[in-house]
Amino acid sequence: MATAGKVIKCKAAVAWEAGKPLSIEEVEVAPPQAMEVRVKILYTALCHTDVYFWEAKGQTPVFPRILGHEAGGIVESVGEGVTELAPGDHVLPLFTGECKECDHCKSEESNMCDLLRINVDRGVMIGDGKSRFTIKGKPIFHFVGTSTFSEYTVIHVGCLAKINPEAPLDKVCILSCGFSTGFGATVNVAKPKKGQTVAIFGLGAVGLAAMEGARLSGASRIIGVDLNPAKFEQAKKFGRTDFVNPKDHSKPVHEVLIEMTNGGLDRAVECTGNINAMISCFECVHDGWGVAVLVGVPTKDDVFKTHPMNFLNEKTLKGTFFGNYKPRTDLPNVVELYMKKELELEKFITHSVPFSEINTAFDLMLKGESLRCVMRMDE
Repeated sequence: MATAGKVIKCKAAVAWEAGKPLSIEEVEVAPPQAMEVRVKILYTALCHTDVYFWEAKGQTPVFPRILGHEAGGIVESVGEGVTELAPGDHVLPLFTGECKECDHCKSEESNMCDLLRINVDRGVMIGDGKSRFTIKGKPIFHFVGTSTFSEYTVIHVGCLAKINPEAPLDKVCILSCGFSTGFGATVNVAKPKKGQTVAIFGLGAVGLAAMEGARLSGASRIIGVDLNPAKFEQAKKFGRTDFVNPKDHSKPVHEVLIEMTNGGLDRAVECTGNINAMISCFECVHDGWGVAVLVGVPTKDDVFKTHPMNFLNEKTLKGTFFGNYKPRTDLPNVVELYMKKELELEKFITHSVPFSEINTAFDLMLKGESLRCVMRMDE
């Protein structure tokens, strides 16, 4: 392409400081260096993780920064040493990578790459410790190695999944994070058998993706657990058969669930990050065969407390990261599930706005009105 090897000027949404509206700016995007790829982003979605680090209430503030990590785009140019991708390839950026060379990547049991595992505090490229974004010569920090709130971005080759060029990027872009995290937690980790009972704690986008996994697995009963009764109806589309609001009961929610299911759930998936929900998720599963899976991220001071007899009674507790998917290896296969009409991604996309109205997307998510808002970059 004519732009290869040159600095590209384009529009990006810059977070100058915590909690302040993003500003559409002209940024300079440097060419990719060794093992890097420059990508033209066509669609990007807003995930709650972007909002979380934009608010920066409990994290190290890294500003000015270009957020964004759920997206779909086309390779514009590649840096030295990149052989797996070429200009024109369709790709999904990934907040956590797969180098394919470390012990984790070589193991069939792990997706936690030593080199490219998510790092929320690093605002520069891993190769040379510098940013590829500038505004009038001033560096602008990256976010989780992706920074998709920019018309062009530079990403390590290990953090890009090459996908079927026929797949609609405005739909499959949401596979980059939330959907795969929740769906994979159910189908790859909890692994409910047909006819079993499943509880999902937390009915945001990740929880509903976990619920979708339970539905497609053939669960006979899917119980949604959430403090917001407004989510009761919405969850019907994702297979919910029952709804429990812990605030409606005087006894602990795990006891309510055990009574509802004659001894406990076969499987339970927690998608809130609330430590009490995590404990309830584990304690509500059936002894002998029940499996609980933790997805949500707790605060740094949280402590998981339960009686050891729960383990001795053969309840199983598991954790998961990105739904146990190996990002580059497995995500193209998830895209193919959508192409075969086995996945319904459309019902997760509740809003669509032009990229220039990105602050509207933030407002919708802050109000709890949006599961996923997808933005088209060239509007």
